[in-house]
Amino acid sequence: MNRLFSISVQQSLRQIPALIALAVIIALGVNHWRSDGIPLVGDWSMEARFSDAAGESLIIELAQARRLFEEDGGVLFVDARPQSEYAQEHISGALSLPWQDADRYLAETAGRLESRKTIVAYCDGEDCDLSHELALFLKDMGFENVRVLVNGLTVWREAGLPIETGN
Repeated sequence: MNRLFSISVQQSLRQIPALIALAVIIALGVNHWRSDGIPLVGDWSMEARFSDAAGESLIIELAQARRLFEEDGGVLFVDARPQSEYAQEHISGALSLPWQDADRYLAETAGRLESRKTIVAYCDGEDCDLSHELALFLKDMGFENVRVLVNGLTVWREAGLPIETGN
């Protein structure tokens, strides 16, 4: 019985690499034939991640965002995070437009959005995609000069720029 078990385990161990190889081949084949397959090689840089459908980068550097903030008020910062996080802390004068509810709040905020030359969407964290999704949504709605401040709240706070709390 022990010898039979040992032979069975050895056969299983030899079959595992073949099963893994077969699974990889099937997965690559399915990915290749799908219309929305995941690219195996791609540009995963920050600029590529935060770009529009035409490939234009939406990123605005902190220095430029700061200059626009300090100038004539032609910029509107839009916080893409949930309302509860906005209430805790946000860029001074920013508008709360949570990505999850953007379509619902767009009618209420359209007037403020249209009156600005530049709209800067932000959230918090280098991997936060809410601001990018919101920027793409706003561009699709016809707003032309929309940018994304990557890791917005953190870099703004670290630069010592004005922060507000509450609604």
